[in-house]
This record gives sequence, C-alpha cells and structure tokens, in this order.
Amino acid sequence: MQVPPPPLLPILRSRLQGTILARTHLDPDREFSLGELARLAQGSTTATSHEVDRLVSAGLLDDRRVGNLRLIKRGRPTAITRPLTELLTVAFGPVQVLSRLLSDVEGIEQAYVYGSWAARYVGQVGPPPHDIDVLVIGNPDMDELDSAAERARQQLGNEVNIRRVRHATWQNTTSTDPFITTVRSRPMVEINLEKEA
Repeated sequence: MQVPPPPLLPILRSRLQGTILARTHLDPDREFSLGELARLAQGSTTATSHEVDRLVSAGLLDDRRVGNLRLIKRGRPTAITRPLTELLTVAFGPVQVLSRLLSDVEGIEQAYVYGSWAARYVGQVGPPPHDIDVLVIGNPDMDELDSAAERARQQLGNEVNIRRVRHATWQNTTSTDPFITTVRSRPMVEINLEKEA
C-alpha cells in the first residue's frame, strides 16, 4: 500500500520515516529500542524495522544489538545532519519538543497542538505555519507554561502560544465558548505527556 509523504516535509517517504528521523535526530545522544521507537512513531514493529533498515543503510541511523534488543540512534554527523535536523525540527519538532517540556509540568491532563501547524501536519493545504498554538487542559501553573513556551520557542525557532483551559470547561460539550468551539472543529495533534524512558 502506498503511504503518502508527510505534508510538512514531502521529500520524505512517509510520516513514519519522518517521525523515526525526528525522534533520533532531535535527541541525538539517546538510544531507542526498536519497540520503543515503533511506539513513539505510532508504527508497527515490522514497518519500523524496515524503515530503520533503510535509514541505517543510508547512514542516517546507527544500530547495535544487545542480546535480542536492537538499539537505534542518530548516525554519525555528516554534511547533511544539520540541515536535515533543521527540516525535521520544523516538520516534526513541535510535538516532540513540547512532549518533553510539558511532561514535567504538574497539573496538565492533556495537551494538543492546534491551529495552522496542526492543519498542515494532518495534510490540509495552506501556507507554512509561522507559530505553534498549544492547548493545555488542566490546572498547571501559568508561569511554568510561559517558561515551557519560551524554551520551546528557542528550540523550534517559532513563536509558541500556550492556552490553558480548565478540565470542566473542556469537558462541557454544550459550551458555546467561541474559542473551544473553533478548536474542536479543526485539526488537533495530541502531545504525548508520558515520561520517556
């Protein structure tokens, strides 16, 4: 089955390939097990293994075995490492960077990227996004959210706007709040808040 390329970086084969490259290149000192990489990339172990094989052959990834465990990390730096990492940061970085930064903030129940970046990520045609809009559900400290937004801005090179909504307000399905109605009617990309190993 032909899988479409990721809309924000269509030079790649698939979103799975892009997510694998983003996970490894945006966290270059970390080794991922094949199973962990498949889970984070939301792909099957078989499909992830095939993509990893291709990327190892191309020199973009390195792998090693420890018993039955296959460990994967970014390949040795080459002339294309920096520009590839910059492209991956724009196309896949918001979800990964925000996952890492928001996982440490107490009081967040759910988090999503919405707005133009989310729309492009799911394939809606439009101009490239120039900021990242984030919806946080729960009761986290606003100073901590502002600090996370600033760190994300520094890493992503784009303005990051975080909007907090209380759990009860978000759960109210009869809400006529224009912001909530608009956000719910458009694409949202969930941010994984699990602590990574």
